[in-house]
Amino acid sequence: MNARYPLKQLYVALAAVLLGQCPALAAEPVKITDAASIQKAIDARPGEIIDVPAGTYEIDTPIVITSDGSGLSGSGRIVQTNPKAPILRISNAKDVRIRDLTLTRSPDRPGSTSALMAGGCDNLSIEGVRVLDNRAPAGAINLDRCIGPRVMNCDVINYARISIDDRTASLDWGYAFNCIDGTGIQITYSKQVLVQGNRVIEREMVPTPELKEKYALGKFVKKNPQKGLLPSQATWDRESVDNWHQGSAIIATGPEVSDDVQIIANRIENAGQGIDLHCDHAIVANNVVRNAAVGMKAMHGSRNTLITGNQFISSDLWAIGLMPGAGSHPAKPPGPDGKPVAQNVDGGSIIANNIISEFGYGNANWLWGHERSPIILERGQKDENPPLRDVVVQGNVVYDSGRDDLKPDGTRAEPPRFRWAFVVQEDVGQRIGPKNVRLMNNIFHPGAQGVSNIKDLLP
Repeated sequence: MNARYPLKQLYVALAAVLLGQCPALAAEPVKITDAASIQKAIDARPGEIIDVPAGTYEIDTPIVITSDGSGLSGSGRIVQTNPKAPILRISNAKDVRIRDLTLTRSPDRPGSTSALMAGGCDNLSIEGVRVLDNRAPAGAINLDRCIGPRVMNCDVINYARISIDDRTASLDWGYAFNCIDGTGIQITYSKQVLVQGNRVIEREMVPTPELKEKYALGKFVKKNPQKGLLPSQATWDRESVDNWHQGSAIIATGPEVSDDVQIIANRIENAGQGIDLHCDHAIVANNVVRNAAVGMKAMHGSRNTLITGNQFISSDLWAIGLMPGAGSHPAKPPGPDGKPVAQNVDGGSIIANNIISEFGYGNANWLWGHERSPIILERGQKDENPPLRDVVVQGNVVYDSGRDDLKPDGTRAEPPRFRWAFVVQEDVGQRIGPKNVRLMNNIFHPGAQGVSNIKDLLP
């Protein structure tokens, strides 16, 4: 060895080179011992996944991630004591990873905002996370303006609360009413989305007559001087609505922006709406939706939707619905910016190989009665809504579960709990019904008035 470099000095020089080339090695480790140390570790080690070990960590401000490649992982339980603050907020960061944590709130302080919020994030991954008892009007997991986000194998349990649905700012409606509200997983203005293998379950806010009476659900709490465009005169005069079970287990919204959405192999129970889509190029496949008033719907300009291989069990209003909705519109002339507005239409969709069973046997049957239908294709809500077009319905089963409940003499115990298995709404004035609907190889058990309101569609 060269005498000019003693062994100790060589080790020091080598360590300096290694640490200089690997700055992460030079960072002082931060041990997670309390809530404050979680944020301290994130700030001290940007671009790394911080392990949150087992334990309960109470916070009163959100944990914030803003660096690319950062994240949290571990079996820790983070409890937000401030109902106005999210638990975790991720802003404008790429390649963030959140894994295996439990996010919850104080039992006596339900949230007024989301538990996990992410905005402007690309390639975000949320996997194996448990979000419990968030109970906010906003989505428990809420992703906005994200590209390529993935929400996988998460549990979202008890996300709904008593709230007010205020539609007074809209000329279409013009009223506010008491409701059950809250959403499990909410995706807005995002693209290349994957929502897979999650459980989204509400165990407490279930639509019962007792809950309706206790909280005056559906009753108007505010009303504009002028009736909105969409409610009937009877609703306006009665000052109450039946659709007070609001919110969705999973929603992908942001008409004319949201695109390329996969909702696959999730389990949903006790939702107002199981899956709600306002986006293009969506796949809804292999989900189990049990006891939701609405199993799934796509509207407001949802184009090229594939709905396949799902189980819809104990829906009460409808299991599958496609409809233009007020958000759809024809092409418009250039505005002040000189740019024309492209049309926003619904259709080019397939409903295939789904099984609908126990229809009318859910918690909301007392509210909606036996006059509803498992599959419905609707006309527009407004005169200017372009009609739903080009829908293939094939290989589906609508199974009248009541046909198996027989008296000793072999007759049915009760009539079917739906009117028709399949409904295509017809034109009413300027509101145009669906066009170019094709049916093939379905098994539709007849409802109280038959298989479908449109006889010409049936084989």
